[in-house]
Amino acid sequence: MRRRYRIIQFAALVCAWSVCNGIPAGPVSADTELKEVRRVVKNIQARYQKTRDLQADFIQKTTIEGFSAPLTSSGRMYIKKPGRLRWDYRDPNVEEIYVDKDDVKIYVPEHQQVLVGKLTSLTASRAPLRLLQGVANLDEEFTLVPTPGSLRGAGGIPLVTLIPKVDEAMSGQTMVKVVLEVQPKTYFLKTVSIHEVTGNVSSFEFQNLKANTRLRDQLFEFQVPAGVEVVEASTLGGQ
Repeated sequence: MRRRYRIIQFAALVCAWSVCNGIPAGPVSADTELKEVRRVVKNIQARYQKTRDLQADFIQKTTIEGFSAPLTSSGRMYIKKPGRLRWDYRDPNVEEIYVDKDDVKIYVPEHQQVLVGKLTSLTASRAPLRLLQGVANLDEEFTLVPTPGSLRGAGGIPLVTLIPKVDEAMSGQTMVKVVLEVQPKTYFLKTVSIHEVTGNVSSFEFQNLKANTRLRDQLFEFQVPAGVEVVEASTLGGQ
């Protein structure tokens, strides 16, 4: 079960780096709140255009219906345009996820197995992946809304809620909304929370973020080790 939620949710984070303008605190009207949301989103996309690559440490906490305590994981992620992603879990279990556009490989050393498939078989991951590939806008893939309760994050910057737009051609939509919080000084991403239709919530906190460090292509290339089984999977979300 832990692997399934990792696969579904990690790709939804590739939209999650931003620099945004300072936004005043205090009570505001609904129209002003929406303008603030649009300002943040505009700056997310502006920052993305200037970002060639990105790396950061992460802490993931997933609250699952029926479990008394959240599942906690940590590791480091790497992104490089266009469309390359590496997501390394280091604790409590080692797992490496490699994405090249729509192709994904998931290496689990403990099981001596590599799962190979298509990332867009996961409907919840399509919009963020398209953003990573540079062919989509957040306001085209999501409905932008103020966060209920006018909640604000660090430094008084408002949280941003993104609601996935319904696509009649897609089935099995699992993601209800994504909530973003940015750093108060650098305005890079601080946290991302992914809310699913099941009531499960995964929150990711990013630390030690570095952008445009000229990550090598080799970092995103995975060679299957000798003796490791390769398993083809048509729908990664079902694993």
